[in-house]
Amino acid sequence: MRTFSLTSDSAADLNWTLSPAGPLPAEWTDRIPATTSATVPGEVHTDLLAAGLIPEPFDGDNESLLQWIGRTDWSYRLTFDWQPGAERRHDLVADGLDTFATIVLNGTEVGRTANQHRGYRFDVTSLLREGSNELVINFAAPSVVAEQAEEQLGARPVSYTHPYNAVRKMASSFGWDWGPDLAGAGIWKPIRIESWDTVRLATVRPLAGVGEGSTGLLTAEVDLDWLTGSGNPVTVAVEIAGQTVERSVEPGTPHVTIEAEIADAQLWWPRGYGDQPLYPTTVRLRAGDHDLDRWDGRVGFRNITLSTKPDRQGTEFVLSVNDQPIYIKGYNWIPDDAFLTRLNSDSYRTSIMEAYDSGANLLRIWGGGIYESSYFYTVCDELGILVWQDFLFACAAYSEDEPLWSEVEAEAREAITRLSSHASLAVWNGNNENIWGYADWGWRPHLAGRSWGNGYYRDLLPQLVAELDPRTPYSPGSPFSYDDYLHPNDARHGSMHIWDVWNSVDYTTYRSHRPRYVSEFGFQGPPAWSTLTSVVHDQPLDPYGRQMLVHQKAGDGNLKLERGLGDHLPKWRTEPEIAIDDWHWLTQLNQARALRFGIEHFRSLAPLNTGTCVWQLNDNWPVISWAAVDYAGIRKPLWYALKAAYADRLLTVQPRDDDHGKSPTLIAHNDTAESWSATLVISRRSTTVDSTALAEQRIELNVGPRSSATIALADELITPSDPAAEYVQVRSESGDAPAYWYFVEDPQLQLTAPAIAYTASVERVDGGFRVTVAAQALVKDLALFPDRLDPAARVDSCLITLQAGESHTFTVTGAEGVDPQQLITAPVLRSVNDVITATVSA
Repeated sequence: MRTFSLTSDSAADLNWTLSPAGPLPAEWTDRIPATTSATVPGEVHTDLLAAGLIPEPFDGDNESLLQWIGRTDWSYRLTFDWQPGAERRHDLVADGLDTFATIVLNGTEVGRTANQHRGYRFDVTSLLREGSNELVINFAAPSVVAEQAEEQLGARPVSYTHPYNAVRKMASSFGWDWGPDLAGAGIWKPIRIESWDTVRLATVRPLAGVGEGSTGLLTAEVDLDWLTGSGNPVTVAVEIAGQTVERSVEPGTPHVTIEAEIADAQLWWPRGYGDQPLYPTTVRLRAGDHDLDRWDGRVGFRNITLSTKPDRQGTEFVLSVNDQPIYIKGYNWIPDDAFLTRLNSDSYRTSIMEAYDSGANLLRIWGGGIYESSYFYTVCDELGILVWQDFLFACAAYSEDEPLWSEVEAEAREAITRLSSHASLAVWNGNNENIWGYADWGWRPHLAGRSWGNGYYRDLLPQLVAELDPRTPYSPGSPFSYDDYLHPNDARHGSMHIWDVWNSVDYTTYRSHRPRYVSEFGFQGPPAWSTLTSVVHDQPLDPYGRQMLVHQKAGDGNLKLERGLGDHLPKWRTEPEIAIDDWHWLTQLNQARALRFGIEHFRSLAPLNTGTCVWQLNDNWPVISWAAVDYAGIRKPLWYALKAAYADRLLTVQPRDDDHGKSPTLIAHNDTAESWSATLVISRRSTTVDSTALAEQRIELNVGPRSSATIALADELITPSDPAAEYVQVRSESGDAPAYWYFVEDPQLQLTAPAIAYTASVERVDGGFRVTVAAQALVKDLALFPDRLDPAARVDSCLITLQAGESHTFTVTGAEGVDPQQLITAPVLRSVNDVITATVSA
């Protein structure tokens, strides 16, 4: 196999160009030249931006200014020199074209494409010339094509403005309730010419599992593509763990299966359950001693099952690895940039590490995005992050008619084949919310009996998974209750999405749910101050400012941000002007409080509840959203709250029924393989300067591996003399994170003003600063926001609660030219104390 790369970073001197291939809006006619230098892989938006022809799409309201790009045809053109070799076959291979492309080589049409989610291979043997060649790829306007496809297939229910459900292009490129409408076009993955002879490896699926004991079983499924007239046998060889297993293959044989056993294989485990050994694996295609083709990768030996058996409480949802049930601590993952070609191996690793560092063990790749880059799955393999992979259907009804059906089958075959080797791949999921939508969102009258996607989710996709990746479980949808006669979003059965919280009710409603597994739930908060103000320039800044609302895509989103403020936290001042600093701090804190409240409740239900998957880990542009980490890579307070809630050993105080009604009760959830033994000191204390314990109880905690314990608290601990001025702390002498219980909400809590409650000092150290806060009274949810002084600055901790006599040191890195005193004053250093006491003073 000989490869001639046509990407911009290849050794060849390649000069791609980009040109509009249709009329431009009048105001852009003189601003966009006939030809612009292009980068491949790349996208129209990024090429125009690199040439200085358009403003930054994420800034201000430039999103609407640039809508014309998605309604314009574009053409990529390349002239290249090529020299033939001895090979008889030459293929033009495009790993990813976005989306509606016509490929022309040396004046002859090679083929057309209509699916961003698959690759294409064209035989161009008769079209290539020795020396100079011209390749032109014309892209039709995606927004226009989607509208035309909807007319052809018939309009079906869809959640947003564009009919993304009529085409196979990344749904969220047309905009979502957290993302911009910047649908464009481009050669978004590598493109090349592959020259070969006799036979090539068409596909390789090395499926690794576990047999008796710890025997590793590798079943390598290999598809071959032969040239007509190839008359000699070839050898297919699999190399793994120091052994080689070979098969002689007769000409024309389309498929070969090779099995290998690895005695005493080291098993692959998710994060927190064991190690992640990966075995380098090579598949060679040989004629004599000559390699015709080869595949290289790594496999991990593990068995994964998903149990959805009925039980007395409903239908369980238990994901097990190597027969060990896994308590899921996960995030939903969206595409990490609105412009996919900006992503690379480093950016993927950085973002996935955000999940890992917070204690997560699963990422769900959501169905409105893409089948991710191989970088993504490789990093998850290495870190032990399980991958729940949606097929790409989200929040809409989909036609099952041609040409859509064949495109879906082709993309699913390719995706399953490409991803099946990864140890981290844990679940294939048919769709996001579409079965729920059909059952409960009023779709059926509009559909009038027409197809809506059920044939994909219940027939085509499970058949393809069973054929191509039988070792990985399949679920028809999320949410799903695993029975045709149950509501698909029933808390008692299977997986559940909880969106009444955020959309309509207070986050305390989480406690009314007893879900088996929550695969989506979340609450919004703004990004870091520096991230927000880098793109929002309203003067003065206002939650309802014009540019602010451009960067808030959820319906009534900034109004919903206020839900819970007034009850759980005070609301910011609006007179004589809006206290925008307090708006930012309180809405970020409210987001963190909501999700921690929910997760600690759900974990307290274990083993009835088997995990949670927060919406969402990441952002694809600077935006007010549900993300834990913003587009600039700055962790919101939510991230720190989730790290606490996802701790392997969790102490939480929850209301439980007893003779007095509902009383605060201690729950200890141990998600480790070791028994948890610790002495707990539980005390009722004053919120004021006096730190003397008003009541105290010592308990010897003993919790078995992967289990929970419920501990009643003494009456004197949970019976305050003054509810507004007292709280309960649960402290472990073994160093586990403490738990707190408050008898009233923060607006009624008697907290001491910062000037009295704590002292703060700062010292310069190599690489940054240390900020130490020492408490003289209860200090609740201390947070430090150094990005307000330098967007590159980061802090190691957040949401720290201190009682009198305790202290905490924040470590700040990346801050350049910062006045140290600003690090210990508002709005950089914040706590609940300052907003509560300011409200009282006002």
